[in-house]
Amino acid sequence: MIRMWKVVFWVAVFGSLYSYFIYPLVLMALPAKRELPRPSAGPVAADTQTASPSVSLIITAHNEAGRIRQKLENTLELVYPTLEIIVASDCSVDETDDIVREYQSKGILLSRTDERLGKENAQKDAIAMATGDIIVFSDVATSIPPDAITALVRYFDNPTVGAISSEDVFVSRDGGVVGEGAYVKYEMWLRKLESLRGGLVGLSGSFFAVRHVLCRRWDIHAPSDFNTALNCALDGYVAVSAPDVLGHYHDVAAPGKEYQRKLRTVIRGWTALARHPEVLNPARFGLFAWQVFSHKLMRWAVPWFLLILFVVSVMLAGSGWVYSLALVLQIVFYGVVLAAHLSPAVRAKGYIRIPYFFVQVNYAIAHATLQFVGGRRMTVWSPSQR
Repeated sequence: MIRMWKVVFWVAVFGSLYSYFIYPLVLMALPAKRELPRPSAGPVAADTQTASPSVSLIITAHNEAGRIRQKLENTLELVYPTLEIIVASDCSVDETDDIVREYQSKGILLSRTDERLGKENAQKDAIAMATGDIIVFSDVATSIPPDAITALVRYFDNPTVGAISSEDVFVSRDGGVVGEGAYVKYEMWLRKLESLRGGLVGLSGSFFAVRHVLCRRWDIHAPSDFNTALNCALDGYVAVSAPDVLGHYHDVAAPGKEYQRKLRTVIRGWTALARHPEVLNPARFGLFAWQVFSHKLMRWAVPWFLLILFVVSVMLAGSGWVYSLALVLQIVFYGVVLAAHLSPAVRAKGYIRIPYFFVQVNYAIAHATLQFVGGRRMTVWSPSQR
């Protein structure tokens, strides 16, 4: 019996480490399948701009009266020769639509859904209106640099590239980059590794671009960032990350709402995999299927591996120094996180916030998974107030 529990212990260790550490190491060991354009060195020449594909920028909004004007002003500063701007209003009931109409004289269009069915449904209606060869999606909370569209379009010079994801720049209100900021940096590094192999398994939902032709299959019940990556794989394209295209956004104003955002993200992720289980078939999708399994499914399994690891460590504490040490380290780790949860002063320490955020994320994953198994689904969305 002890031997069996030891096997379970090492399986749990492997499962806990796989998605965050082992998977990236394996990606690094695999040869890169493509080269991506180097970051832009300066403005694009006028003759190059003349041949640029047309672009439609779709801004998704729901009750964004407090922020939509700032977003539109930011959008009007974008430098690109043929840029169509559409605001996809998900049945907003505040002044959002009226503010957008004020900008119609500047060429900004409004696409409004008559029924609130969610972000992807609003995007679908806007896609039907769009005329661009390339569709760029953005949220109201994301600030886009003036040359970002030009930089994005460069990546489509590669005929195998179907979609481009920006890199997130998380800006805390005190200017620091810790906790979620460090996690975002890790995710951006992992995206680069995936881009050079089987392609991204998910894009930055707040700012990404895709060929218009790949928007024909638009699943309004699955997150658009995952749906776009899947559509690329289905049609023989890849989705890649653009290190020189940045989307800036701030932390969520209310910490409690940040937890709800995490719940929503994971539930929607589970919904996407449940609707498209074929994406896990390596015979059909090859390396991309393995990346989805490793990045998505195995990461959502981490909280359960951690729970099993702790329970088995307790059972094996007297069976060898390795198991006793594992138990002590876990007790110290969770003790520090508990102290941070109970004390804002402890939580404010930079080196504490990263493990605290890690536990918070995995707790949210476990909570969301239980809710999904219990039948909860999320298609209607409310933007996080940042």
